[in-house]
Amino acid sequence: MKNKNNLLSLSSQGLKYKLKISFYLMAVLPLLVSVYLASQYIFPRFGLRLDIVLSLSISAFIAIVGFLVIKEVFDRIVSVTAEAKLIAAGDVNRRLEGIQAAPDEVGDLGDALNQMTQRIRSNMNELKNYGEKTTEINMEIQKRVIVLSSLLQVSSLITQGASLEDIFKVIAEKSRLLANSETGYLLFREEGQENFSMRSVSGTHAGLLSTLIVEPNGYLFSKTIQVNKPLIIDAENQQDKNLTSAFQEKFRMKNTLALPVQLAGRVMAILGIGTASESRTYRKEDIELLDIFAKQIAIAVENDLLSHKVERLEIRDALTGLYNDIFIRSRLQEEIKRAIAYQRPCAFIVLDIDNFKEYYKQFGSLQSEGALKKIAFLIRSSISEIDRAARTGDDEFAIVLPEKNKRQAKDVAEEIRKKIEFSTSEEEDIKKRFTVSAGVSENPLDGVESEELINKARELLHKAKALGKNCVSV
Repeated sequence: MKNKNNLLSLSSQGLKYKLKISFYLMAVLPLLVSVYLASQYIFPRFGLRLDIVLSLSISAFIAIVGFLVIKEVFDRIVSVTAEAKLIAAGDVNRRLEGIQAAPDEVGDLGDALNQMTQRIRSNMNELKNYGEKTTEINMEIQKRVIVLSSLLQVSSLITQGASLEDIFKVIAEKSRLLANSETGYLLFREEGQENFSMRSVSGTHAGLLSTLIVEPNGYLFSKTIQVNKPLIIDAENQQDKNLTSAFQEKFRMKNTLALPVQLAGRVMAILGIGTASESRTYRKEDIELLDIFAKQIAIAVENDLLSHKVERLEIRDALTGLYNDIFIRSRLQEEIKRAIAYQRPCAFIVLDIDNFKEYYKQFGSLQSEGALKKIAFLIRSSISEIDRAARTGDDEFAIVLPEKNKRQAKDVAEEIRKKIEFSTSEEEDIKKRFTVSAGVSENPLDGVESEELINKARELLHKAKALGKNCVSV
């Protein structure tokens, strides 16, 4: 029933169907007039009159002209509708040609559609350009995030006190990867040296470049070192042909970007990247990146130097509270000088725990540290106020004895040996009992320098070990 109602309703039909109905309605009046005239004048008389034929012709002409006018209007509307459907389907590049030229409502509609599609195309082009710019911005942000992450990684290594080798390795690798290069290298000049040696290299030809040595006054990096300026060899920065050839032969690369690393007014390293491509051009971002890494290298080296200075300034062993090796050597040299000046004796003792490595493996670090502390206490309680005791190794101790000769020093060493042996003699587990061996030297009998007395005492210590341990050798 519903379908029948739709068929009878004009609102549910297309324009062509409505055009047919309009034509039929327009033709009704002329046809009725023609039928009347024919029935009244033609058929009864069986003849034709000119005015009747003319009336019929005029009626037919009016009907046809009306139909053509309506058809032309509706054809244009149907054409606009078809184009609008294609535009709505996504073909915004279409344009209505000819329809909008007519000065009527259909022409205005076509012109409005063309303007709308033009604005849509413009907006889509703007969106496309915006999308491309957004993609570029996102890529740049992502790259900067990666760079920042790498810088934070290096900074973390520096703050954690990682070794220079680890820091240099990470910087060489990150410089190469972030700058899209085949090789990253770091030439380093050790303290007290003039030549730069390859300290770290990553990427192509790493094995061949690892033993490279560069002279500061040589042809390659002389300006970089003397003037503190980067060396750039690429498609836009052509250097002297001899320099370029020498670099390619020595580094196996056709271009490079190398920056000096300066510390305390002295170039102490050269950080560089390079590739085998002749068309490579280094950007400002590459120089800025290497400059940041160069500053981190300077910070790492300065921290390393400061930490070594702190170690040299420290005089106490953190575990036992005794003096450390650096202090005892310095103190021994001072006491030797004083003994020579006043013609007095000065003795030196070296003690070593017997079989301590086995003790450590058997009972672990915690009990081993307890044993070291116990031995340090016994040593400290066995010497006078002017004597100085130190822990000089994992299981080695040393004592400086001013105003004592070798015989007196031997008595002190024997007392310490007996105390240590007695302190663990009641342990049920034999493996928990430990003893010490010792060697004793004296100035000037065994030398007039601290190293001579230390070496002599250690030589006698080894002799005591060979004699069966748990004894003092003089």
